[in-house]
Amino acid sequence: MSQAEFDAIVVGAGIVGAACADELARRGMRVALVDRDGVGIGATAAAMGHIVVMDDSEAQFALTRYSQQLWQGLKPELPDDVEYEQRGTIWVAADEEEMMEVRRKHAYYGRRAVPTEVLDAQALRRLEPNLRDGLAGGLLVPEDVVVYPPCAARFLTERAQRHGAVLRVGCSVTRMGAGEVRLGEGSGVISAEVISAEVISAEIIVNAAGVWAAELTPGIGIKKRKGHLVLTGCHAGFMRHQLVELGYLKSAHAVSADSVAFNVQPRRGGEILIGSSRQYGAEHKEVDGAILERMLQRAREYMPALAEMPAVRAWAGFRAATADKLPLIGPWPGDKSVLLATGHEGLGITTSLGTARILADQITGAKPEIPVEPYWPSRAVL
Repeated sequence: MSQAEFDAIVVGAGIVGAACADELARRGMRVALVDRDGVGIGATAAAMGHIVVMDDSEAQFALTRYSQQLWQGLKPELPDDVEYEQRGTIWVAADEEEMMEVRRKHAYYGRRAVPTEVLDAQALRRLEPNLRDGLAGGLLVPEDVVVYPPCAARFLTERAQRHGAVLRVGCSVTRMGAGEVRLGEGSGVISAEVISAEVISAEIIVNAAGVWAAELTPGIGIKKRKGHLVLTGCHAGFMRHQLVELGYLKSAHAVSADSVAFNVQPRRGGEILIGSSRQYGAEHKEVDGAILERMLQRAREYMPALAEMPAVRAWAGFRAATADKLPLIGPWPGDKSVLLATGHEGLGITTSLGTARILADQITGAKPEIPVEPYWPSRAVL
């Protein structure tokens, strides 16, 4: 049996794994990045690409804001096909109760130096005239960003390769732990350097396999959460900002029942990307017609003209969710060679760079720029 050795092996080439491989390679480590499918194909390809600051908890705020600032710093290096655009988010308030949440978020962000603007009904109408009448207002968060996730993952992977990382895709991981990763059968589309070994070893193994992470490291407290997206044809100028209902926050907190919320995004080419849905217990990746119709109906309640825009594509994917809405980043208690980078649910694109940075800090002994303890996997052992 042949074997190859590295300093670190990252399992999973979604945007989180790609970011981890990139960060470790740029710190001088010899890195292997392995995925059974390809770069940015799983949850990354089923994401909106909304880089957003969130405030469900102090730990969530710290990681999302830190990551957003890392994306801002990376912007000059990003190729055009990543479609990095500072669209800004408008959290839309339907009534006075939700305007109270607008004012709370405004004060919270203001104390933490995140620019925001409270919009009354007239200001909301001026910024987004295709929203329905009767809305109370909203909160504009201008520094939120939109990217195209598959190309962002590809960029990070290619940058990692330029720093010596080795990529193998099309080859499954059958077992990992105790400093070794066993590779299964597969053609293995390989770039940068051939990994022909059946077993690769490293002192550090990063499990960034998303919803499959628990199969490779049993005992991780994550669940699959299915989400749908719909893309319309080109309707240039229809909207300018990422628009999200404040009711989305209630939807995001649902831990068992299926839920939908108004969440729409303008793409660079004029298409409209429509989300969002959340389902537990759904095991098939195929589009669920009933949940899709609920999601579209919700979007039309906020933007009636969407009813006149035929969908050109609909698809679904799975995200790895944790009970406390925080990802698992750091050492796994059951195996000193394994570190986790999973459980990001709908914030994997946003937090990929921050996850990679604080994970690499833990590996190399550097001082993290934000507290890392809230994300330690030891809190989520089944």
